[in-house]
Amino acid sequence: MGWFSKGKSGGTMNVIRCDEPEYLVWKWRPAGQDANSTSRENSIRWGSSLRVKDGEIAAFVYKQKDGTMQDFIEGPFDEIIKTANFPVLSSIVGLAYGGDSPFQAEVYFINLAGIIQIKFAVPYFDVVDPRYADFAVPVAAGGSITFNIADYKAFIKLNRLINFDLEAFKKQIKDVVIRRVKGIITNAPIDNGVALVQIERKIDDISDIIQGKLKDDLESFGVNLKRFDLSRIELDKESEGWVELRSVTANITQSTVKTQADVNIQNLKDTQRINTENMEETLRIQREEAQRAQRLQTETNFIGAHALNQQADVLKTGAQNLGQMGTMDMGHGGSMNPAGMMTGMMMGGAMGQQMAGMMNQMGQTVQNGMNTPPPMPNVSFFVAMNGQQTGPFNMQQLQQMAQTGQLTDQSLVWKQGMSQWATANTIPELASLFVPPVPGATPPPMP
Repeated sequence: MGWFSKGKSGGTMNVIRCDEPEYLVWKWRPAGQDANSTSRENSIRWGSSLRVKDGEIAAFVYKQKDGTMQDFIEGPFDEIIKTANFPVLSSIVGLAYGGDSPFQAEVYFINLAGIIQIKFAVPYFDVVDPRYADFAVPVAAGGSITFNIADYKAFIKLNRLINFDLEAFKKQIKDVVIRRVKGIITNAPIDNGVALVQIERKIDDISDIIQGKLKDDLESFGVNLKRFDLSRIELDKESEGWVELRSVTANITQSTVKTQADVNIQNLKDTQRINTENMEETLRIQREEAQRAQRLQTETNFIGAHALNQQADVLKTGAQNLGQMGTMDMGHGGSMNPAGMMTGMMMGGAMGQQMAGMMNQMGQTVQNGMNTPPPMPNVSFFVAMNGQQTGPFNMQQLQQMAQTGQLTDQSLVWKQGMSQWATANTIPELASLFVPPVPGATPPPMP
């Protein structure tokens, strides 16, 4: 069927359809009719054909005395207009039109698949950091917004569709976007705890906040926000406010860094003092333990000598008694007693051997006690590694560290009694750790 065909009443039958390649809302008019040109602009012949593509909505708006009513036909649709498929039309078409006369209705095609994108730019506006309210910095922003029509019924109620101008509609949306962007960026430093000099780093967070607010704003226009992108936040870094703000924040940063450095130095001093006190206590305990061990060794030697003296006294007394056995009166009238003499000699020899063994044992014990050296003092050193104080380490640990390269002759070391840190090669106790091996000290391979 063409655009027009003859009806049985002699008038023209309309083919109602939209052939626009790109549109959001488009108003249909009979061929040759401009907006508000004649009363025929909204007159539709009964029995006209309606064609609606997939993704489109055809909205028929009837203005009646009791208000405005709508019929919505969703595509795909290609049929003759009948009361059976137009519920509202069935209640207003009757004897007044005689079934053939035109009926009044505005027809709008709404593109549900259309995605509209608007790019926006917000010129410089002043923003202040709440900590330094005296320094206002000019800030600009820009980005894009994408939306479509989701609730077409609400869209028709909220917007005057006659002569719908998409560019005018975009301008209304853009005005709302710019107002919302300026308001949120202006309040971002105080509402979200963002330093103004770092606001550019928070662009993603601020974009999410704006998108949440704009979603409600665009619903008031009957459109659905698909995406919002805040692509840039620019601070005028040549402005007087920026220079003054940057100077203030830089001074505060330097002061904070210096304070932190002072705290770190004090912590290091406190750590060294505590370690020194701990080392002094450790050395005191080691000295006391060594003295106690020496006293115990001396007391043990004295006890052994005393026991030997006691046994010697016993043997001496026994020897005296045996010596008198040779003169004991055994019925011989007080003369020499040969049997007693022999007995005394035998027992005296045995006791002499016993005394000699005891003296030898005592001498050996005393000699062992004299030959036992006192325990070696446990010397410990602290080592500076990577700017940090480590330790303390004993000589065995230091030897292992020297072998693995952790300790070199230029490493700074300190021990109890030293007035300050010194390199390891200046400490006599550590000199042997850095002596290179003697050539030829390694035996040759076995034959």
